[in-house]
Amino acid sequence: MRKVIAPLSGVLALAFAGGIGATPAMAQDDMNWQVKLLNTVVLPDGKISRVNADNIGLPAGTDTNATDKYVPTVAIEYFFTPNVSLETICCVSQHDVDISSGPLAGAEAVSNAQVIPATFTLKYHFNPGGVSPYVGAGPSYFIWIDTDSGTGTTALGAPDQTLTDELGFALQAGLDAPLNEVMTFSIDAKKYWMDTRSRWYDGTGALVLDTKHKLDPWVLSAGVGFRF
Repeated sequence: MRKVIAPLSGVLALAFAGGIGATPAMAQDDMNWQVKLLNTVVLPDGKISRVNADNIGLPAGTDTNATDKYVPTVAIEYFFTPNVSLETICCVSQHDVDISSGPLAGAEAVSNAQVIPATFTLKYHFNPGGVSPYVGAGPSYFIWIDTDSGTGTTALGAPDQTLTDELGFALQAGLDAPLNEVMTFSIDAKKYWMDTRSRWYDGTGALVLDTKHKLDPWVLSAGVGFRF
């Protein structure tokens, strides 16, 4: 997280500066929907939290980490009141999981894992109509739509691999700064608490390795929103 705090604080300062000089408050009572187009970086953990089964002789001290990913995202939000809204996001994020420590460090454990982070957050907005910080929280369900065994685990005799879909939780904070009556500049940070279980199989379909992984990604976004 320390590698993104500095740029995020800079964007926050620009958002406040832009919001102070922005056009007066939107007529929010007549605009219940907001759609945001965002540039997003996903920063997962990916380390092994438990080994459930190991029939391929995973070397002692082996651990893993998941790669970061930049993706475009869309957030759709409905305002029940000027202060309270419900938001969901739409994106597909692709990651590899690499072995980060132990004799196999640098080898790939999982390749091209694609996930849909289905998330709903209930948000509270401070100072609606002006520069408006917000906080939110809600459930998330990570749906893995594709995943392959990495070159490292394939070489160990585990050419097939799956990740389990899991239910987790997200906290959210951000800021909307009005640019005109319908458009906002937005920054957003989400912290997820989410695990997944990874299973590797040999060529006959027999389970040879079963591990649990801590994902817990930070998801940081910036972009523009449109109220209507």
